[in-house]
Amino acid sequence: MGYTDYWGEAVAHISGRDPILSQIIQKYPKPYLNPHGNVVHTLIKSVVGQQISVQAADATWRRMVELLGEVSPDKINQSNVMGLRGCGLSLRKAEYILGIAKMWEDGFLDVDWRSLEESEVIDRLLPIRGVGPWTVDMVMIFSLGFRDVLPVGDIGLLRAVENNYSDGKRLPLEEVKKIAEPWRPFRTVATWYLWRTIDPEPVNY
Repeated sequence: MGYTDYWGEAVAHISGRDPILSQIIQKYPKPYLNPHGNVVHTLIKSVVGQQISVQAADATWRRMVELLGEVSPDKINQSNVMGLRGCGLSLRKAEYILGIAKMWEDGFLDVDWRSLEESEVIDRLLPIRGVGPWTVDMVMIFSLGFRDVLPVGDIGLLRAVENNYSDGKRLPLEEVKKIAEPWRPFRTVATWYLWRTIDPEPVNY
């Protein structure tokens, strides 16, 4: 994982099966997704971004960078709950992030992530306190580059599908999944382009 040499094939596949996405892809041809392989970075940044706006998450992240210098497990472990709360994190999120940092430093998450299948990544990450399906999806997209992730817990994706396929009307989750079926096995790529219709500046976890 951690590469996107499938991107050209994915664009051709999706464009040939979905005229709406074909037009979106033409409008936002670049940049491509660039998976960075840093799983713990995505875990921490995703916890920061849970259930708040992108703008609020960015502001909190900037304050964490100012506090820590670098948002990494060792720097986080040198801080404490109150320090992290001062960055704008809730008590619960601060505890989650400290827990993830400690697990990482203690080696509990020291695995070859790139060698794992999607189901194995899910099995390893979901038991972590503060990590849910959306956070796992962000890891699989932004860290590991899995090609067929459909993050149905992501409000941005849901709004993008509704805006482009139902004139903004709310859709049941099953209908969103049905719309996404022709995108297989490249639903990550389709998601990436649909996100562009919500915010042309790519989000990066």
